[in-house]
Formats: sequence, structure tokens, C-alpha cells
Amino acid sequence: MFHGFVKIERMKKIEIIPIARKKLERRGISEEWIKETINGPDQMVDGYGGRSIAQKKYIIGSKEYLLRVVYEEQGDLGVVITAYLTSQVMRYWKEGKDED
Repeated sequence: MFHGFVKIERMKKIEIIPIARKKLERRGISEEWIKETINGPDQMVDGYGGRSIAQKKYIIGSKEYLLRVVYEEQGDLGVVITAYLTSQVMRYWKEGKDED
């Protein structure tokens, strides 16, 4: 007999504003990474003006990077304002807020 519960989260629809899309292309950040980060972040932090920042660690080559995606939640829609990779992981990582 099964008595467990399975948490099912709905994937958020993602919209990337045009200027953010241009910046992502220039920075070599794929739309797939944006979706992965918003829908399965390693950590969420509060941004300015009620914006959310989803953070996910990636290993590129042999170096650890943090992808930070700044977006606004509009119902089931996540509107991406900007995103960038940084090697300064510890500068932005908030201890004790690990989503694992």
C-alpha cells in the first residue's frame, strides 16, 4: 500500500524580453539554461523591485560558474529581464538558502 506524496510542480512559461535575448546571445547563454535555472534553481534570492533571481551552478571547462537569471513573475509566466554567468559564486551565493 502506498501512502507517500509526490510533489509535482508545474513548469513556468518563460518570456525573454528582446533586449535580454540580445544580451543572452552575446553572452553565450542558451534559452535551455534559462528554463532550467528558473524551473529548477539551486537557489532563489530576492531582487530589487519585487523581482526574483534564480541561481544555478554550472561547471564550464573545469571552473564553477553561477548563472543568475533576473525575472518578474506574472502569474504562471516568468518574464526574463536579464541573465549572466559569473565566476564570483561566493559573492552571490546566500549561505543557508540552499534549495537542495
